[in-house]
Amino acid sequence: KCKLAAMQAFFMEKYLQVHIITKSPERVDIITAELGDGDFYAFEEIENGLIAYIKSEDFNGEMLTRCLLNDEVYTAKPIENKNWNEDWETSFQPVEVDSFAGIRAHFHGPLKEVKNEIVITPKMSFGTGHHATTYLMVKAMETLPFRNASVLDFGTGTGVLAILSEMLGAAAVLAIDNDEWSIRNARENIIANKCKNILVEQRSSIKGIPPKDIILANINLNVLIKNTVELAAICNKDSTLLVSGFFVSDKDTINSAFFAYGFQEIMSSERHGWQASCFKKIS
Repeated sequence: KCKLAAMQAFFMEKYLQVHIITKSPERVDIITAELGDGDFYAFEEIENGLIAYIKSEDFNGEMLTRCLLNDEVYTAKPIENKNWNEDWETSFQPVEVDSFAGIRAHFHGPLKEVKNEIVITPKMSFGTGHHATTYLMVKAMETLPFRNASVLDFGTGTGVLAILSEMLGAAAVLAIDNDEWSIRNARENIIANKCKNILVEQRSSIKGIPPKDIILANINLNVLIKNTVELAAICNKDSTLLVSGFFVSDKDTINSAFFAYGFQEIMSSERHGWQASCFKKIS
C-alpha cells in the first residue's frame, strides 16, 4: 500500500517514470511491495495500474519484467529535473480524521478542530494520511490504550503513527523501517513534532525486538503474513496488534494467520476497499 507522498528535489539526478499497467488492484499492492524492496523511490496508484519512480542509473528492465505477469506491461520515460517538493506543496491538502486527529504540512495553517495535530513533510516516504490504510490506522488508534504503553511502529514511513502514539501517551515508541529515506524523513518529522519518546531504527527484521504492549503495522499482506510468527513473539498476553495495508477480500487470510498464533480479532473497519484489523493476544 505504497503511494506517492512526495519526492525531494534532486536537481543533479536523472529519473525515470515507469508506468505499469495491470487489471488487478491486488496486483498493484504486490508489485509495489516487490519494487519497494529494490531501488524504486516512490509510487502513485492510478486507474489500471501504478506509476513508479527510479534513478535512471538504477533501472533494470529485466528485474521489473520478472515482477510482472504475462498480461502486465510497462513503459518508462525520463522525467525532467524539477522541484518535487514544490509540486507536492501545491497539491497536498491537510487530512482530518474526524475531530480526533489531523495531518498537515508546515506551510498549512493550524487545524483548529482536531485534538491531535501532526505536522509532517513527506519526502520519499509514505504515510501522509491520504491513503485509506493510514486513515484507518489513525482512526482505530483513538480506541487503543496508549497511556504509558510500549509501542512498535513496524514500517513507520513518515513516522505519523509513531508521533500520534506519543501524543496519545505512549511511554516508549520504537519506529522501524527498512528504507533509508523513510528513516531520515521520520526523524525529521519526529523532531518537528517535538517528540521525546520515539526511537527510530533502520531494520529489515523485527526479530529480537522486546515484547510491546501495542504493535502498529501498516504494511501489506505479504509482509504481514511473512512476519506472523515474529509478530506473535513480540506480543505479551493481552498485547494489541493493529494491522492494515491489505484489501477487504484478504480479511479471512489475515484472520486465519493470526488466529493460529493466539490472536483474537477485537475490531475491524474498511475504507475504499481497504481493511484494518485489530487483534488482542489471548494466549
